Amino acid sequence: MSTVIEDKKVGDMTVRELKSLIRDTIHELIDPDYGLELRPEIEEELRESLKSKKRTPAEKVASELGLKW
Repeated sequence: MSTVIEDKKVGDMTVRELKSLIRDTIHELIDPDYGLELRPEIEEELRESLKSKKRTPAEKVASELGLKW
C-alpha cells in the first residue's frame, strides 16, 4: 500500500499521490483487509491448511452460518 500523508490537502498532492490515494481507496472498498499483514502464526496455519486434504463441504459451512444453500 502506498504512503500518503493523511493531513495533506488534495490541492497540495502530486498527481502520483492522488492516484495512489484513489487506488488505495478502491482497494479498501473491495477488500476491507487490504494492506493488513498476516501474523506469522496465521500465515503458517493457512499454509498447513492448504497442504491438508481435509475439506468442509460448502453446504455444511452455509448451514453453520445460517445461509440458504
